[in-house]
Amino acid sequence: MNIEETLKYIEQHKAVAILRLPESDGFQKVAEALYKGGIRVMEITLTMPDALKLIGETEKNMPKDMVIGVGSVINREMTQSAINAGAAFVVSPVLKKEIITTSKENGVPVMCGAFSPTEIQHAWELGSDMVKVFPANILGKEYLKAVKAPMPHLKLMPTGGVNLTNGNDWLAAGASAVGVGSALASSDDLKNKDYKAIEKKARTLTDHFKT
Repeated sequence: MNIEETLKYIEQHKAVAILRLPESDGFQKVAEALYKGGIRVMEITLTMPDALKLIGETEKNMPKDMVIGVGSVINREMTQSAINAGAAFVVSPVLKKEIITTSKENGVPVMCGAFSPTEIQHAWELGSDMVKVFPANILGKEYLKAVKAPMPHLKLMPTGGVNLTNGNDWLAAGASAVGVGSALASSDDLKNKDYKAIEKKARTLTDHFKT
């Protein structure tokens, strides 16, 4: 998929599952559980052990309609390494022009992080295809709505504070998609290898978006 097709796919499925596991063992089973629960867009964070290796392995093992990107990118080198490993999109918690430039040079969509209205608009002007509003839980959905009011052209992806049943509220506030992390795979789920619980949570989330 090209940049526009990938962005459209993310907006269609609404949720990006953010995986930040403490270890790589069991990762594929977590990915499979999310897929069974209806998740179709996944972000593997570079803070995970063997993250780059996991991108390629997961792409090979998962059905083709699972789109896999990378998160926690903070510089040009990490961006290029992630793209070389097969990342379909790049997400950063910060705003850096070099991340946007490198992603664009490789034909990969990028979502840089920003918080204030000025930062968000600046990210958009630099070429961030969607802006990750992080940490979104600090000011909440009303903040997102307030930002969008004078700047309706923005595509925003709030991350932080999104749970299994409030995603539609964020979309109603103006989000194009949402990032969902520990609400899908808690530390207890991972510790207990409770993949059925992860699948059930994923299904709760994806069913929520159908209401």
